[in-house]
Amino acid sequence: MVRRVGEDRIASVHQDRYYRDLSHLDDDRRARHNFDHPDAIEEELLVEHVGLLKSGRPAPLPVYDFTRHVRTTEVDWTPPRPVILLEGILVLAVPRLRDLLDIKLFVDTDADLRFIRRLNRDLEERGRSVKSVIDQYLE
Repeated sequence: MVRRVGEDRIASVHQDRYYRDLSHLDDDRRARHNFDHPDAIEEELLVEHVGLLKSGRPAPLPVYDFTRHVRTTEVDWTPPRPVILLEGILVLAVPRLRDLLDIKLFVDTDADLRFIRRLNRDLEERGRSVKSVIDQYLE
């Protein structure tokens, strides 16, 4: 979609940026946290940032450290664009967020393929180990 519409016309927002900061937990509890549950997302902040982008204002998207399961102090300022692409497995689980969306698309994928994609992404983009990805998936 980004190639077809044009990168300069899309503000891309990934739900994973909005995982709650777990710095108050020890390493073991962070690693066992269920990131696939709606409570894992700081929905208020995500709703606020999508609202900013929709109203034509830039949004300070949080940066999450996936190796340590904590939110950093950094932000990525994202300018408003004609199209906002909101990606994530839980975005449709949040009623206030669903209400902000003009078009909603859910893609169902076989569990095997979902796991392979997650494993590849977490190894290549998030600096995770195979063991940590498998352990988290099985939890």
